Amino acid sequence: MVRRIKLRTLFLGGFITLLFFGLIVRIYWVQVANAAFWEEQARKTWITSKKLVQDRGTITDRDGNVLAADTVAYTLAVGPKKLHELDEEHPEWRLIDQIVNKVHLVLNKPESEVRAAVDAKREDGSYLDQREIRPEGWKMDKNVADRLMAFRDQLREQTGKTDVGLYFIEDKKRFYPNGSLASHVLGYENKEGVAVMGLEKTLNDELKGQEGSITYEKDGIRTQLPNGKVEVKQAIDGKNVTLTIDRDIQFYMEEALRAAYKQYNPVSITAIAADPKTMDILGMVSLPDFNPNAYWETKNPEAFKNNAIQSVYEPGSTFKIVTLAAAVQEGLFNPNAYYQSGSISISSRDKPIHDHNWSGWGRITYLDGLKHSSNVAFVKLGYQMLGKEKFKQYIDNFGFGVKTGIELQGEVIGKSTPTWNRDWASATFGQAVTVTPIQQVAAVAAVANGGKLMKPHLVKAITDPATGEKTVVEPEVVRQVISEATSKKVGEYLEQVVSDQEIGTGRNAYIPGYRIAGKTGTAQVYENGKIAEDKYVVSFIGYAPVEDPKIVLYVLVDRPDDKFAGGGSVAAPIFKQIMEQSLRHLGVLPKVEKKDGNDGKEAEKAPVTVAVPDVGGMTVERASAELKNAGFQTEVLGKGGKVLNQLPEPGSVLPTSERVYLFTEKKVGSVPDMKGLSLRDALDLCSLLGATCQATGEGYVIAQQAAVKDGRISVALSLAPPGEMPRPAGEADAERPDASAGGQSDASSGDSSGGGGANGPAGG
Repeated sequence: MVRRIKLRTLFLGGFITLLFFGLIVRIYWVQVANAAFWEEQARKTWITSKKLVQDRGTITDRDGNVLAADTVAYTLAVGPKKLHELDEEHPEWRLIDQIVNKVHLVLNKPESEVRAAVDAKREDGSYLDQREIRPEGWKMDKNVADRLMAFRDQLREQTGKTDVGLYFIEDKKRFYPNGSLASHVLGYENKEGVAVMGLEKTLNDELKGQEGSITYEKDGIRTQLPNGKVEVKQAIDGKNVTLTIDRDIQFYMEEALRAAYKQYNPVSITAIAADPKTMDILGMVSLPDFNPNAYWETKNPEAFKNNAIQSVYEPGSTFKIVTLAAAVQEGLFNPNAYYQSGSISISSRDKPIHDHNWSGWGRITYLDGLKHSSNVAFVKLGYQMLGKEKFKQYIDNFGFGVKTGIELQGEVIGKSTPTWNRDWASATFGQAVTVTPIQQVAAVAAVANGGKLMKPHLVKAITDPATGEKTVVEPEVVRQVISEATSKKVGEYLEQVVSDQEIGTGRNAYIPGYRIAGKTGTAQVYENGKIAEDKYVVSFIGYAPVEDPKIVLYVLVDRPDDKFAGGGSVAAPIFKQIMEQSLRHLGVLPKVEKKDGNDGKEAEKAPVTVAVPDVGGMTVERASAELKNAGFQTEVLGKGGKVLNQLPEPGSVLPTSERVYLFTEKKVGSVPDMKGLSLRDALDLCSLLGATCQATGEGYVIAQQAAVKDGRISVALSLAPPGEMPRPAGEADAERPDASAGGQSDASSGDSSGGGGANGPAGG
């Protein structure tokens, strides 16, 4: 028995010794041999990481006005667990009912969906700690979040509780301060942070930047340890992009087109303005459009289509500019030579091609044929004199049939090669070919600028905010299409289309004091394989001033609701309104003949627009006097004695009698009266005030409401829509095509194959 006890004791002691030895070996293995591995495993339990969110690059116009930027946003969440606890403790508060009702009213979210979020549970049946209210409460604008935050504060006061189950998660989102302005150019970034269209998508690699992170050691309650290790990977902000767009010109274009859209109710309206010397796009509009701040509210999918680059149209008589330039370059256009207008036969097998008034104007000169927009004149010039091969060469050289390369996705090319001889003849006056508006603008810009086909572009410069390094996009010449001498002659001929108030089809685009070159276009539309009765695509393209072109402008109205519509009666007045505003904005003043002399010379009119003087650093009294002498009114903001800033900026060209705001303090506590200001001026003013601004409506400010919360000013603006553009009275459009002739336009399909069928007269 004793021996057995001794053996058991020896065995147990040996086992314990081996176990202890094994433990020592294991400790050595963990603490010494494999210490690095286990230290890293332990570190994972007491370190944490957070994202450092980068700023997406800002997009500005050519003058630095912000068109797209990141801004603060808030996501609303409710706490089902907390709310039901409070509801059980204090049913008299009816906290859940209050929250459901308020969220429903502010976000317009169905009450049933809000209540479902409040009642959200886990699989085990317990209530969730938190549930976001999506999509309505996701990345809300600050002014919306402020209303709900004020409601939360009321609940805190009512209950005496800090946590009332209503939470706000601060975030960022993309904000477009001008609303729908240039929406097709800018595109938008959705709430998931995905760039969807426009330059936001094309330039996403430059704009998006790179996310960073911070890793630090924490204690049991997630507080950073004071002497803990910290690793930081700095976020890299996206690059800032400066566009060629001029916000004011873009605004003029949209204002005019919206009035016309309301008046004529067309399928769409498109306009492009560019500097013909560089092909900087100054403005690009396609209606219908959308508000990128609320893209999800857009019901019409066509509103996301940029017709300037994604739709093809038969150009009609605006294409005669190409034929004219080719004929002048080849020495074939004699403005004083005569021909018989009315009709012309291509072959015995084909029907004759007619002028838009079938009987013509008798025997007239080719220059008068241009003014009348005679189809017969251009068949003779392009088909008979130039010939198919030479004519096709000029079509190609002017850039038709290929993409222009503008920095936007989805560009189509159109059809630039007719099939039959009759179609080749019809192409000389704009039938049997299809083009995009951007191709048309680039071609006419080449006529205006001395003969150089330029690549159109929207990006002026890209700047790295960290290093300041700037990449400037230089103008790019594609090829020389015609000579400078030809360019000058064609401009003089096209000027007479506008200036001749008796027979010029473009006479409604005439602006006193300016030399305007231009051409109307009216094309018929095919629907279901047949010519649509009283439906046309009407357009006008031109440039000014002829002697030194600053702007080339194209306006196209697709199927206006007016059976008498034509390029001269509908598109030309829109062109006139935009062109006059834009030239004055650029400081190009009209010239008029002297009334009190017989020398016939032209003299400048008394300026109605002048450059705003730089009054920075001056005393308020001196600054006010300087501005008054220049013809401006002033409004002083702040109680300082010297001017620290001013709006508009020095050098801005404005009509006299407009207000100039003088800032005498860095922080101005009050908001001035903005009534009568345009949206762009009101946004600039809010920017200098350091205020957030939300606008409803379009046009000019008619009411405002300001509030201050946490030291920040927020302003809500109400705008009145612009007045309707008046229709020229009694204007019968002489260059409308005759529906029985069989012209065709595949106007709005966006299909690059285009439409053929050129059996009859195209509109002038």
